[in-house]
Amino acid sequence: MKPGLFAGKRKTWGLSLNILTDDELQDIHLASLDILEKTGIFIDNREALDLFKNAGAKIDSQQKIVKIPPYMVEESLRSAPSRVTLYGRNPKHDLVLDGTRVHFTNFSEGVQVVDPYSGELREPKKTDLEAAAKLIDYLDDVDFCEKAIGAHDVNQEFVPLHNAEAFLNNTSKHCAFGPGNGKLLRKIIDMGSIIAGSDNAFFDRPFISFTTCPISPLKLIDDCCEIIIESAKSGTVCNILSMAMAGATAPITLAGALVVHNAEILGGITLSQLARKGAPMIYGSSTTAMDLRMASASVGTPEAAMISGAVANLARFYKLPSYVGGT
Repeated sequence: MKPGLFAGKRKTWGLSLNILTDDELQDIHLASLDILEKTGIFIDNREALDLFKNAGAKIDSQQKIVKIPPYMVEESLRSAPSRVTLYGRNPKHDLVLDGTRVHFTNFSEGVQVVDPYSGELREPKKTDLEAAAKLIDYLDDVDFCEKAIGAHDVNQEFVPLHNAEAFLNNTSKHCAFGPGNGKLLRKIIDMGSIIAGSDNAFFDRPFISFTTCPISPLKLIDDCCEIIIESAKSGTVCNILSMAMAGATAPITLAGALVVHNAEILGGITLSQLARKGAPMIYGSSTTAMDLRMASASVGTPEAAMISGAVANLARFYKLPSYVGGT
């Protein structure tokens, strides 16, 4: 097991960066609860709507708007585990996510690659994923594998299965995938069970986790709900990752963007815990600000760094493992 570094601890030595005070964290939390209770969140999935309805949320079936009472969110936060293990196929790559431990991964998903032989800028192929997995497996400072790129030369309806095959056959580290939908998620779990030797062997040490993204502002579409529910039922880790953009899909102020981001994540966590109490979660973020001149996401900017630091603060406030996009 790789222990991981520690960051953000308040000590008499070293350096920490705390973007938000305890009072500001509480303000964002209360504002998020207010949005979920009064504005609500769009849920485009029948099973998810039924889970919320049976738990006592207010449902507008025609508009598919769910208004979640604060107590339901608070209960879900209490039942979500504060400690998550990302297992590797090789136990030396096991990672514990809790407290202030920090690990690193590559980012996903590149849509173009520079051909290593011709220098041509082109769309990635499945063979490029295989090569990327081998490279990530080799690099000691990359602790687990995200799919670095997507295969553009295969049937796109089933591309998550091709992505999973390319990575799972070429690394012994933990792998995180966007599975596309609930049906393909179950197929990827079947692949993991075959590799592990049996369903029991896989679920004892699940070396696959899943990522899904709400649609900002405040939408959990059908595929997103399926992934949250199916990962919860299976007991595999689900990273709910908001990609809100300040000035575009979220308020232009960083505080306003954080509230929208947080409400989306809390809505997803609540759905997960309604599907299976105690389901392992990761509080995820690739939230940033929009470059108003270029109408594009700004990455590697002071605003992105401030949002990332604030999101990590929020995850610690909830005592949840976090995944934060780098700058």
